[in-house]
Amino acid sequence: FKPETYIDRRKILKKQVQSGVILLPGNGDAPMNYPANTYQFRQDSTFLYYFGLDLPGCAAIIDIENGEELLFGDDCTVEDIVWMGPQPQFSETAKKSGITGTSRTFPAGRLEEIMQAIVRGKRKVHYIPQYRPENAVKIAGFLGVPLAEVNKNASVELVRAIAGQRAIKSGEEIEQIEMALDVAFDMYALAMKRAKPGMYEYEVAGAMEGLRSARGSESPFPTILTVHGEVLHGHSHRNLMKAGDLLVIDAGAESPLHYASDSTRTIPIGGRFNTMQKDIYGIVLAAQQAAVGMMRPGVLFRDVHLRAAGVVAQGMKKLGFMKGDPAEAVKAGAHALFFPHGLGHLLGLDVHDMENLGEDLVGYDATVKRSGQFGFAYLRFAKKLEPGMVLTVEPGIYFMPELIGQWKSQKKLEEFINYAAVEKNRRDFHGIRIEDDVLITESGSRILGKPIARTVEEIEKSCAGT
Repeated sequence: FKPETYIDRRKILKKQVQSGVILLPGNGDAPMNYPANTYQFRQDSTFLYYFGLDLPGCAAIIDIENGEELLFGDDCTVEDIVWMGPQPQFSETAKKSGITGTSRTFPAGRLEEIMQAIVRGKRKVHYIPQYRPENAVKIAGFLGVPLAEVNKNASVELVRAIAGQRAIKSGEEIEQIEMALDVAFDMYALAMKRAKPGMYEYEVAGAMEGLRSARGSESPFPTILTVHGEVLHGHSHRNLMKAGDLLVIDAGAESPLHYASDSTRTIPIGGRFNTMQKDIYGIVLAAQQAAVGMMRPGVLFRDVHLRAAGVVAQGMKKLGFMKGDPAEAVKAGAHALFFPHGLGHLLGLDVHDMENLGEDLVGYDATVKRSGQFGFAYLRFAKKLEPGMVLTVEPGIYFMPELIGQWKSQKKLEEFINYAAVEKNRRDFHGIRIEDDVLITESGSRILGKPIARTVEEIEKSCAGT
């Protein structure tokens, strides 16, 4: 984005935190199996949000009282240039972040010295929880605290300020998410045409990843693509696909500035849903439509989740898998036998946006507390919806043999679950999930991106290549 975007973001952050020093470490390269052979570099999302520099080895200090913003990073040496070609000076690159005037750049090696001076001055140092061990080790050294204490002492004030700011997406951020969704649209169109009986899952996953790569996009998370949809994070892609299987694909792409998309579709191998598959697919789609239909500013996403759960319970009762009052079944958590996860999560620079900051601080607050109930406890975001938020909406229905076996042996919630009907089908039906990315507008919501085939008819048509 323009330098002014980052300058304005930092101004807002300083006003919210009000005092002290904010330390924002960027990420370094991560070795795969020896130091010179690294994974694809991915910058820390909070560092990207406030400074935009997509370079390893950077860090920043925002001194709120003094108004200084210090950016740390190294110039390339001649030895680096031999391998990487000529690179701009770090001070020139830093201008893209709006680092001018009272803002300054320093070699990365100066960070420790300046942090030690700040600590000697007994000034409050704000930092967020660290997920990279090397950054946690650095902070432990700067502050002179045990490594185990670093994340325990992360600044709640800073986390809440960042979470509130990053949760509301600007127009240019929405454009980035829709760029990622443009790539995802083509990935799903390809998958629906490509997936055939007798193929292995990795043949479809590889085609999707090849298309994404050819579009210059990275993956925001490992692709889930499996005929065992009851395995919520099925990453292996080693199953042979047979006619009559359902293939759950949960995949995304990144925009040029690393904003994520996250979509899921379930497609029939062989091109046609059978009657049971079609019936359960209809329940999942109805749950998603009901959820999106009630999403607007001021509505608790917790209540949206419960609305979707109610549709699932109602539908599964109609098919004979549940019984009793659907509302009471949801209250008791019986629907979680089939829908054991949260309805969705925030989306942005992270696919689970800001999960590294802590779900209880990002997705919950003093008025909305996390449930301890199985399934409901996995809801990552429950607070009131606000204009500019982007969330995924991804209900699903799954038959998980191990979970069904455990609940049945415990006679759990027998008043709501028809175990005889479930047992009859638990090894034949695996899972269905449908997911889209939804923007909260001033008066309601809208699904972002070009519409990926969603209804039974649309999906069967796309699988037929028509």
